Amino acid sequence: MKKFYRIEHDGAPRHAVEEGGRWRLLEGDLFGRHETGDEIASTGHRLLAPVTPSKMVCIGLNYKDHAAEQNKPLPEWPLMFIKPSTAAIGPGDTIVIPPGIGRVDHEAEVGVVIGRRATKVSERDAHQYVFGLICFNDVSARGLQQKGYQYTHAKGFDTFAPLGPCIAAGVDHRGSAGIGRLTDIGPDPLRTALFVAAEVGIGVVIGYAAGPWLERQQKLREADLEPASL
Repeated sequence: MKKFYRIEHDGAPRHAVEEGGRWRLLEGDLFGRHETGDEIASTGHRLLAPVTPSKMVCIGLNYKDHAAEQNKPLPEWPLMFIKPSTAAIGPGDTIVIPPGIGRVDHEAEVGVVIGRRATKVSERDAHQYVFGLICFNDVSARGLQQKGYQYTHAKGFDTFAPLGPCIAAGVDHRGSAGIGRLTDIGPDPLRTALFVAAEVGIGVVIGYAAGPWLERQQKLREADLEPASL
């Protein structure tokens, strides 16, 4: 497995790759032709958001347990909404909560980083467009949601999508065992992001967001994110 970071190096953002515990700068385009360059220290860098997506296409209520928490039935079709690019921040950056929006929740999710432009993609072929997986905090203004505000409004504020610290490439996201990790923030554990518990998997999500079922459908671009369970 390779881990791709985006760091501040000599005053400018650069991608670096970690493999076998060794860090090297990346020369070229992360989503195109690239090669590894100089070896650098593995510590002491400011971590930036690993990607700068044009948009984050999200699926809501994709867990039975989460739907039960919200006292809502599972949707018949994937509940799709957008987080804008302005919501994306790095793993150590500050989440700015606007005044007067009420309760705000964190949600630990797995994001799918799209590796090349995708349109009219079938569920069968969706895995060919996956560059890697990324940790994604779906910060949500729950107070606004409970008042009936739309998902994009309640989840799309600036800084409401911390990403990282890295993109993990080479993870078998199609395995029957799923992908699980429990993260802690303070004393309260975040929800386990486990694909076997998801009602809609990665292939279905990509196929739905960029599939052939509509004559005119959105395109997923390089670095776009598909948080798979929100």
